[in-house]
Amino acid sequence: EVQLQASGGGLVQAGGSLRLSCAAFGFAFDDYAITWFRQAPGKEREGVSCISSSDHKAYYADSVKGRFTIARDNAKNTVYQQMNSLKPEDTAVYYCAADLWVCVIPFRERGMDYWGNGTLVTVSS
Repeated sequence: EVQLQASGGGLVQAGGSLRLSCAAFGFAFDDYAITWFRQAPGKEREGVSCISSSDHKAYYADSVKGRFTIARDNAKNTVYQQMNSLKPEDTAVYYCAADLWVCVIPFRERGMDYWGNGTLVTVSS
C-alpha cells in the first residue's frame, strides 16, 4: 500500500524550532521529488519546500527561505523539514506530497502522485 506519513508537528513558541518528517511506503521513493505544502486556517494550500529525487536540489518559498531546510534520507525513505525561527504565520497543517523525479517550480498541487496526511504546526506569539 502506498503511503506518505507526515509527523513531527506540535505547539511551539515564536522563535522556536520543529522538525517534520515524511516517511514513504510502497513506492520507489528514490525516484520521487517530495514537496511540503501547508494550509493555514482560511487560506489556500501553498508550497513551502521541495527536494528533487536525484541531485537532492532544494527549493523554498520566499516566506521560509533561510529558516526552513529540507533534506532526504533515501536509506530511510524519509524526507525531513527542519523549521527554525518559527513565526505565528507559519501556523498551518503541513502536508508532504510526491511527484516523479523533479520539483515543479512554481509549486503546484495539481499532478502530485501521492499525498500524505497532515501534521499540525501551531506557533504561539
